Amino acid sequence: MSDYTPAASGTGARAKVQRFGAFLAGMVMPNLGAFIAFGLITALFIPDGWINSLAGTTDDPLPITVQLSTLVGPLINILLPLLIGYTGGKMVHGTRGAVVGAVATLGAMLAPVALQLTGLSINGVEPLPAPENIAGIGANFIGAFILGPLTALLLKLWDNAISGKVQGGFEMLVDNFSAGILGGLMAAFGIYVVGPATFYLGQALGAATSWLVELKLLPLVSIIVEPAKVLFLNNALNHGVFTPLGAQQADELGRSVFYMIESNPGPGLGILTAMLLFGPRAIRPTVPAAMVVHFLGGIHEIYFPYVLMKPILVLAAIVGGATGVLWAVIWDLGLAGPASPGSIIAWALVSPPDKILLNLLGIILSAAVSAIIGALLLGFGRKEQVDPVDLEAAKEQSAANKAASKGATA
Repeated sequence: MSDYTPAASGTGARAKVQRFGAFLAGMVMPNLGAFIAFGLITALFIPDGWINSLAGTTDDPLPITVQLSTLVGPLINILLPLLIGYTGGKMVHGTRGAVVGAVATLGAMLAPVALQLTGLSINGVEPLPAPENIAGIGANFIGAFILGPLTALLLKLWDNAISGKVQGGFEMLVDNFSAGILGGLMAAFGIYVVGPATFYLGQALGAATSWLVELKLLPLVSIIVEPAKVLFLNNALNHGVFTPLGAQQADELGRSVFYMIESNPGPGLGILTAMLLFGPRAIRPTVPAAMVVHFLGGIHEIYFPYVLMKPILVLAAIVGGATGVLWAVIWDLGLAGPASPGSIIAWALVSPPDKILLNLLGIILSAAVSAIIGALLLGFGRKEQVDPVDLEAAKEQSAANKAASKGATA
């Protein structure tokens, strides 16, 4: 587990959820640098990013920004999920687990493309998404969360079962082939099982969201959206549900509230504020950089690990998100186009001139509510006196885990 990720104590249901969330967060936290790199590159170099916006060249992006923006897709669609799968595997079974975890993760990532090449479909609609759009399905990150540690666990069980039973001189041969065979089998499992399953999960959440919209219960959509975002299904909902609905409404009214639901940076900013002030002391130094990338860069993925670390904070995100949506409904607000990425800068750029102040006030309001609820859920820092976060103990535990894994593979 990451040194930044505190472990929960106790045996109750809450402690089990906390440990599960901490394990997921431990897969992401060591890779925050990669998330920040993705956020900065996205915020700076996409067509409507900072550089083109300041230069007034959003309609005809500068050549250097076009070239550098080619990094955005591979970073979010390929590198980040593979890093998470690799890290999850390493947490379970060291370097051997990390390698097979990454191999298996790739299977879930490529599921739509692999099935399309054989004329099959996981949704009955052609064409299936192109490789650069796989992130919209949500298979990448969920596949990494599932397949990384699971594949490493299977390899660990195998290694333990054959420990001391392999004839001398054949250990490396058996180790390499067992890892290769298991990694390949689990990649196939990712293509045919995990990838399609995560796609259908995204579809189900999208259908539930559309149902609430039809019932005109728009603020309640946050009950689905905010937890789904933390599971990295934000792109699936945003581009699969809200963007089409927003395009239709904007065509009629010139603006749409649907563009505001997933892209609102307020709830994430509120959670990060609560974590900065009242979260575990070991992770507080990591929060300021995450706040900049999230609020100014619009990369919401940067705050997801903090919610995974303390799963109860999803309630703060839900209430903060619902507050922003309710504010927009009361004042008949909306954005003229999708806010991509979902930063305060992007919101300002696509806000109608007569609505911009109210739109930005909605972000502040949702952030304030989310921060207050988050602070309450964190006990205003008092819970650290009951369940202190000992960074040195976490480091020692991590070292012990590594030693144990090495002993298992020796």
